[in-house]
Amino acid sequence: MNNIPDGWKKYRLEEIAEIHDELRKPVNSKERNTRIENKNVELLYPYYGATGKVGLIDDYLSDGEYVLVGEDGAPFLNPFANKAYIISGKAWVNNHAHVLKAKGDNKFLCHYLNYFNYQSFVSGTTRLKLTQNALRKIPVFVPSFPEQQRIVAKIEELFSKLDAGIESLKKAKQQLAVYRQAVLKEAFVQKESKIVTLAEITDEIKIGPFGTMLHKEDYISDGIPVINPQHIKNGQIIPSSKISISSKKCQELASYKVKTNDVIMGRRGEMGRCAAITKKEDGWLCGTGSILFRLKSDFDACVYAKILSSPDIVHYLEKNATGTTMKNLNEEIVKNIPVPFITKQEQSSIVRNIESRLSVCDQIKRVVNESLEKADVLRQSILKKAFEGGL
Repeated sequence: MNNIPDGWKKYRLEEIAEIHDELRKPVNSKERNTRIENKNVELLYPYYGATGKVGLIDDYLSDGEYVLVGEDGAPFLNPFANKAYIISGKAWVNNHAHVLKAKGDNKFLCHYLNYFNYQSFVSGTTRLKLTQNALRKIPVFVPSFPEQQRIVAKIEELFSKLDAGIESLKKAKQQLAVYRQAVLKEAFVQKESKIVTLAEITDEIKIGPFGTMLHKEDYISDGIPVINPQHIKNGQIIPSSKISISSKKCQELASYKVKTNDVIMGRRGEMGRCAAITKKEDGWLCGTGSILFRLKSDFDACVYAKILSSPDIVHYLEKNATGTTMKNLNEEIVKNIPVPFITKQEQSSIVRNIESRLSVCDQIKRVVNESLEKADVLRQSILKKAFEGGL
């Protein structure tokens, strides 16, 4: 803390808060599920961890208002993420959070702990930990109790306005997603178009390599990218440098290489994830969880990738996919996907129309995302001003 406001005093956390780590106990998910099975949810209590509620349980260890701050598993080095939060009422806390009760205002302490820089107080490499000994030594700068309450009220007033703005931005993102689907649906409602099966406009339909053909052990870093469902996002292919194979392995699986003007679709999980293969991806590999469509020369992959990700086709895929825990597509299902037979001239017109409308949509989405990022910065700025005497 660089600027200590006049009248504030410096304490160690253990001097201004009671530490009640005796009011916590871990219970694994299997035991919790057994304990709450067939019980009325109204008779259960929240079960808390490092960053918030993680489930329910049939008993409680604490009853009252407490500040919880992560012991391990909290985003200690992320300045825009919360490391502390308040609970009230009957609850059970596991061993991944410390349990505190401020001698002053709990909310003041909670906001302070979300503002504090933990760099010198956490240990570990892959999973940072705030030990109780380190927690006790955290320096806390504290004003009078009335001033604490005034600061809390101002923070919460500003946070409330900020949260309202964030909610509006999130709604805008949802509306953009709906608009995107509406654009796709409208573009392909071709009443005069003949409906054919996907098999009729493709030269080949091929499910990615399976079984012993491709193992996790075959993956290398910075090789030839493998396109699995998770690499297909919003009609684009975003490869992972770690999910790739050697040239030798790729040659062994040459029949699964994608070519320009192919369409690739994820065949597991979320239905309708599609992308057109461009010159950039030519020669990459169709992954185990994907399926490759090699279109006949008169059909444009950009058009048909959009058709195959449109709401009507997604509905068809969801209805016909097999499996319960995870939906799967097989060759027979995708061969029979009903698609409009669109002439080459019409395809060009459709692509121009869609790209024009969706480019505007993408620009708005970028602005919304940038605004959401700025909201995180603003939240931290409010806390900084609060604890440096600027509010």
